[in-house]
Amino acid sequence: MLFLYSPLEQFSILPLNNISLLGFDFSITNSVVISAFGLLCFFFVLCSLSSANESFHVVPNRIQFVIELIYSTVYSLINDNVGPAGKSFFPYVFTLFTFILIANIIGLVPYSFTITSHLIVTFALALMTFIGINIVCFREHGINFLSLFLPPGSSTLLALMLVPIELVSYIFRPISLSVRLFANMMAGHTLLKVIAGFSWAMVLAGSSLALFAHTIPLSILIVLMLLELGVAMIQAYVFTILTCIYINDAIHLH
Repeated sequence: MLFLYSPLEQFSILPLNNISLLGFDFSITNSVVISAFGLLCFFFVLCSLSSANESFHVVPNRIQFVIELIYSTVYSLINDNVGPAGKSFFPYVFTLFTFILIANIIGLVPYSFTITSHLIVTFALALMTFIGINIVCFREHGINFLSLFLPPGSSTLLALMLVPIELVSYIFRPISLSVRLFANMMAGHTLLKVIAGFSWAMVLAGSSLALFAHTIPLSILIVLMLLELGVAMIQAYVFTILTCIYINDAIHLH
């Protein structure tokens, strides 16, 4: 039986084999396996969407209901925050939302791995979004892109204060976007492990009082699992809605 002596051990990246080529490590890890499984789940969603015309049900079944819910949620996010001009970004935003949602939910399965609890993963997603938004903004507005750092109607004295603040805020967008997702997923899973470990320690104590008392942390654990499921969905939603807001800023500036 596997015992974790620290709540943070669940976030360890463990190699399943050792493959080295030209000094580079190509080992398959638990993170790679879960990422591949998440991509397979995402492709299943895409296949379900592409075959909707052939297997469409007027009264949707469970799978169709979930797929339609994800589709309508992402479409509403883009339409409400960006408008008609944002429809061309729907494939990217849909991919981003679905992948993060699947990765977060997979992390709640016992003995699985939460790839979004690693800052390098969330920062890669945020940096990819940030670079793409800058490319779109420069393509749409050219040098006028710099007006994003100066609110309209600002005086010269106020501009000397606002431009550095806006510039720092803009540069830190991918950092705040990635840290928010990473911190929420790591904190929630750590709390779950601490309470589960405490409940298991009460069982191993052996006394009748301990066997009775362990039901309290177990009850709290069940509630926290439901809470973590909600957090997994909300964090995917927050990451996506902030992406839509940044796209809107890139297209419409101020």
